[in-house]
Amino acid sequence: MMPRKGREFGFTLIELLIVIAIIGILASIAVPMYRAQTVKAKLTEVTNSMSHMASGLAAYYQDEGTFPGTAFTGVTAASAIKSTLGVAVPVFPAGRYISAIEVSGGGGGVITFTATNTGESTVDNQTFILSPIITTDGAINWIWGGTIPYAYRPGQKY
Repeated sequence: MMPRKGREFGFTLIELLIVIAIIGILASIAVPMYRAQTVKAKLTEVTNSMSHMASGLAAYYQDEGTFPGTAFTGVTAASAIKSTLGVAVPVFPAGRYISAIEVSGGGGGVITFTATNTGESTVDNQTFILSPIITTDGAINWIWGGTIPYAYRPGQKY
């Protein structure tokens, strides 16, 4: 179709400004959500390692009728956990996002991991805690806790 004389095709300035405003609004929503999901992805190393430890502790509990009596803490905790429970835990620097691990002594079975290098100040140097609850029929239910913000805990929504 031929353009009419005196009429030009194109976008007006107001149409371009509206498109730019819409893109800005979408970006202001998407960038924080992307950042939060990136931190959650980094924390999967921590939560997966804790899950494996929980499985090892549950097997130990089923065999022995109690959780380990001695605590696993400090620098040697990873090697002690590997030799006692058969679970390898990647602690920093080999594990990029786990700076410290601890399993409570005295038969408690509480697992505590400290997160690091996530790039989020509200998460770095905060703890994930996984606590066992033993039911009357001997099953073990694990409860997530710690100082990590609620939104970053496994299975939690914003």
